Amino acid sequence: MANRKKGNSASWTEGDAESLFAQYAETKDPTIRDRLVLMHQNLVRFLAGKFMNRGEPIEDLVQVGTIGLINAIDRFDPGRGTKFSTYATPTIVGEIRRHFRDKAWSLKVPRRLQELNLAANKAAENLSQKLGRTPTIQEIAQSVGASEEETLEAIELGNAYDTVSLDSKLAYESESAPLSLAEFVGDTDGSLDSLEKYGDLNQAMDCLDQRERSIIYLRFSGTCRRPR
Repeated sequence: MANRKKGNSASWTEGDAESLFAQYAETKDPTIRDRLVLMHQNLVRFLAGKFMNRGEPIEDLVQVGTIGLINAIDRFDPGRGTKFSTYATPTIVGEIRRHFRDKAWSLKVPRRLQELNLAANKAAENLSQKLGRTPTIQEIAQSVGASEEETLEAIELGNAYDTVSLDSKLAYESESAPLSLAEFVGDTDGSLDSLEKYGDLNQAMDCLDQRERSIIYLRFSGTCRRPR
């Protein structure tokens, strides 16, 4: 007797799933795919449960895992004799892991560049051990099979991973109440103020005649440098 499982809406057998997979392989009917998705929601929920307690709601992980399930259904070939749950599990788990990886990037970076960044970093480490020196961008690009421009962009975008919050406290031994990074970087730069005043002074000097400019230069510089 065929194994009977509990789905989201009704009981179904392995034979039911095999029949639907065969139909979907021939027709690509979206309604059949929807039925297959419902049939295998328990598989998605089981796999998503393995990633609980990592700061993400289980329902969000189920939604992400369902994307992997749909991709697995679209690519599954029932003629190969592989059990669908065996085939789909790496795809579902991979989608959930990518979700966590995407969440770790503080800025929105295309997934292609995220993956290239990881590959480039790994290649750089391997090449450093092999060559006994820091590899060049050209050598890393050849190793990962990308252009030098793409490789350099991916490496530079690695700075977007886990950036420092502006609310981070800057601890100093002499400070009882340290400033936040936002307060520090937001402080007025005094040199910019001086630069603006210097520009105003130059404009004012241009309005004087040569004799008046000479007097000002001699009064404040104490030199005989000829004014412009």
